[in-house]
This record gives sequence, structure tokens and C-alpha cells, in this order.
Amino acid sequence: MPFAQPNILWIVTTQWRARAMGHVGDVNARTPALDRLAAEGVSYGAAVTPHPFGPFARAALLTGVPCPANGVRDYYDPLPDDARTIAHELAARGYATAWFGKWHLARRDPAAPLVGETHARMVVPPESRGGFAFWEGFEGGFLLNDPWLHGTRLPDPVCVPGYQSDILCRRAEAWQSEPARTDRPWFSVVSLEAPHPPYDAPTPEPDSSCDPREIVLDPNVPRGGEVEARARRELAGYYAHVAATDAAIGRLLAAVRARVSAGGRATSVVFFSVHGDMHGAHGRFRKGWPHDESVRVPLITARWPGADGPRIDHRPVSLIDLPAQAMAWAENRVWEPNGAPAEISMPSIVHLPHQCDRVWSGWRGEGWKVVNEAPGGRPWLVFDLEQDPWEMENLAGDPRGASIVARAPRAQA
Repeated sequence: MPFAQPNILWIVTTQWRARAMGHVGDVNARTPALDRLAAEGVSYGAAVTPHPFGPFARAALLTGVPCPANGVRDYYDPLPDDARTIAHELAARGYATAWFGKWHLARRDPAAPLVGETHARMVVPPESRGGFAFWEGFEGGFLLNDPWLHGTRLPDPVCVPGYQSDILCRRAEAWQSEPARTDRPWFSVVSLEAPHPPYDAPTPEPDSSCDPREIVLDPNVPRGGEVEARARRELAGYYAHVAATDAAIGRLLAAVRARVSAGGRATSVVFFSVHGDMHGAHGRFRKGWPHDESVRVPLITARWPGADGPRIDHRPVSLIDLPAQAMAWAENRVWEPNGAPAEISMPSIVHLPHQCDRVWSGWRGEGWKVVNEAPGGRPWLVFDLEQDPWEMENLAGDPRGASIVARAPRAQA
């Protein structure tokens, strides 16, 4: 049945792997808030990022246009000021729009350090904020504690003490609760850096700490050497930030639920991450790689009041589909994945440590994945994911010398 224009809340995280949630079986992950959200909605088990690197993914999911067609080809390319985003589209449909948190789409100095106050205090000019009427955030910096915020009500960057995920969720909730928000539907994006490195940054939750020795590693992480040791160290911090950020998200969702239960406007919630992290799988770290640890992402949707789930949808879906989903909701239409293979690519090489060393393109279908070296290039990797969910054949060594690694899929696009 048609439903009134709902509020729409996007909760965006960074480097959160699809498996890193309790309800999908990750014994390391303490995620009661996301587990509850999944129990109320739809979990997309085959969801992927269009590009497994931050700026590329963000540009694509905001515009609904893949890179480089949206203007972002290189890691340091800004989103063009004239790019039309989902904020423009929903504003045209009567929505108030707001962005909170990490942007990562402004013009940056390639010589400046990525971690620290340089990017955290960099001012994103109003014309470069993607059309959001209210904007409060930061370009980057990976300060998981004591972030610097600027924007609509903060002309100059201000350091706000506390855990970044808590601060951003609280400030978004304050905006959502203002009396003016009852006048028309709103679209709010809460963009969190966690659980991105530095993984050793402290977390506020007393029970979020993890012992590296107790981390349960996936089967495709090589054992007995530095890869295993590093994976354990990093995953201990990673899962601590997963737990702490889940707690912050839980408090935000509790406030949204309370407003809806009290007779407020129906609200649609979407939780996702812009990409994952290898964490030692196949001996690799970080992102950009075509393996599922890097390209497959969590994607949960729930609509209140009422319930869609719990339901798991295994049809391929991409973050690039999210603008179309939001516009369907705003226009009182039902949105469903069309089942077509989801396209994934790395538009350019990002010259940072441990990241993928080549340009590639591919598709992920339901139970299979194909990857080519460069658009239109020769096959690089082919996977039957139902028979080989861990892509184990790639443990044998560097696949660059092989034309095809692993089994062929049952069907291709």
C-alpha cells in the first residue's frame, strides 16, 4: 500500500565489513543495535560497494552515478560543485536535508597527512557540500576521538570532546528533534569514520575491548606468521570500535523509534558502509581489492512503524542504488532490487600503503563474481561464491600471473 512521505535516515560507516555483525554469525562482533535493526527490516546479503575506496564510493552513492562519470576519477578528485546529488533530488520533493560527519569529497592537498588535524580542520565551502541545506562535519582526518566540526552553524572548526560516533549521532538526533522538523519530511545522513583505522584509538565503552589472542580468524587468513599477528592486533581494535559505534547508533535509533511510537512521521532507516577491509584475508590488508572482504558491505533497511522483517535478500544490490531507493520512498513507491549483477570497479590506483595495486572492473551476482583487469581487460578472477565462500584458491599465491583463478560461476551476466 502507498505510505506517506517518510523521514529517511542514512547511517554511513567506513571500513565496516559485511560479516562484522552478530546476527550474521561473526562471533567477534558485539552489535546488539544492528542485530535489532536487522530483526525489524531487510538485510541484503549480497550488497556491494560500487568502488571499494572512500571518495569513489561516496561520490557514487550520493549521485547514483559511478566513477569516473560523476567527476571523481582519482583519490584526490573533489566531487564537482555542480554534481546533482540525492540531497538535491529530495529537496525538490519537499525534504529538509542535513549531513553530519565525514565528507571526504572536497578538494584536498595530496601532500598533507591523511591522519590528523590538517584534514580534520579543513573547511569545506558551502558550494562543495553536495546540496545539503544543513551541513555539519569535517573533510577527514580519522580522529575517532575529539573531532573538529564546522558547517552551517559553525563557521570555524571547533573541537568537540568525546567519541566521534557518539558526538555525530547526538548532534544528528538534536537536529532531527527540533520543532521545525515536524513541518516536512527530512533526509539526514550520519557519516561515521569508525571502524576505520587507527584501530588503536581508545573507545568509550568499558566492555568493548578485545584480546587479540581471542579473535577468531576467518579461514582465509594465513596462519603462523606476521600476517596472523598483525590481523589479530588490528582486529582487536577494529571490533572494539565496532562495538562502541554500534552503541552510539543504538542510542540514535532508540530516539528515532521513540518519536515514531509517539505518533511522529514514519521513518525509513538505512545502515551501510562505504567499503570493507581485508584484515589479513589472502595475506592482504586495507581495501581496494576485489575480494568480498573489501567489496561486500553491510546493508540493512527498516521502516517504522511496521516491519519488513526479519528478512534476508540475497539479490545483488549496490550502494549506487540507494538514491533510487530514497526517491522511491519519497514518491510513495515500493523499491526492490532488480536482481541484475552489481557492477564494481577501482577507477584508478590509490598510491597509499597496502592498497590495491591496479585498476580493475567486475560484477557480483547471486553466488558468483567475475573480475577483469581494467574495464574491458582480460579476466583476472572468477569465483563461485556458493561453493567457495572464502575464495580459498587465492591463498596459493599472487593471482596476477593467472588468467583465471578459482572455479567458473554457474552463470554470468
